[in-house]
Amino acid sequence: MELLVATRNAGKMKEIRRILASFVDCEVLGLEDVGIGYHPREEGLETFETFKENALSKANYFSGLSGLLTVADDSGISVDALAGAPGVRSRRFSLDGGSASLDLDGQALDDANNIHLIESLRDVPSQSRTAQYVCLAALVGSKDSKPRFFRGEAPGLIVDIPAGSGGFGYDPHVFCEELGCTYAEMTPEDKDARSHRGVAFRELASYLAKKS
Repeated sequence: MELLVATRNAGKMKEIRRILASFVDCEVLGLEDVGIGYHPREEGLETFETFKENALSKANYFSGLSGLLTVADDSGISVDALAGAPGVRSRRFSLDGGSASLDLDGQALDDANNIHLIESLRDVPSQSRTAQYVCLAALVGSKDSKPRFFRGEAPGLIVDIPAGSGGFGYDPHVFCEELGCTYAEMTPEDKDARSHRGVAFRELASYLAKKS
């Protein structure tokens, strides 16, 4: 079985490969593996108001280009004190409401997003900084032609001082009370067992295993 994972985020791709390798026997392909180069129209794929719609938009687009069974996920962090923000705008949080340059990408964009998040919570007490990571994965191109959706959530508490060098995105600022560390301080095994992406993609792997 070949499965195309439609993401250009290297950190996300690494996690997904690792999670799937433990639970299902399939060839996990990236966009580069199948020769799909970047096109500016990709910037318009995640313009919806829900994780589900964004994930399905990406999965349909890249499945159409490749003809392969394709999974795409939309994920982010929803902070209770910010009425669920940044939510689906997690990747672009600092671009929307901060002073970040539109040219930022990769680690520079992660850093800008984290700075903007902490600034947004400046007047919120530490105990009220509860949040949930959310991942919604959409699978398209299966024989029954119906899209399949897999959702995972993981709780956390936003902390001012970053800790840890693992993970990516908001991980250094999201504290897991169960383990007493940030998501960036977790071992890969601990993170896969608890993260929103780990939950969603284990469900996906279970579905694929039954279909194979």
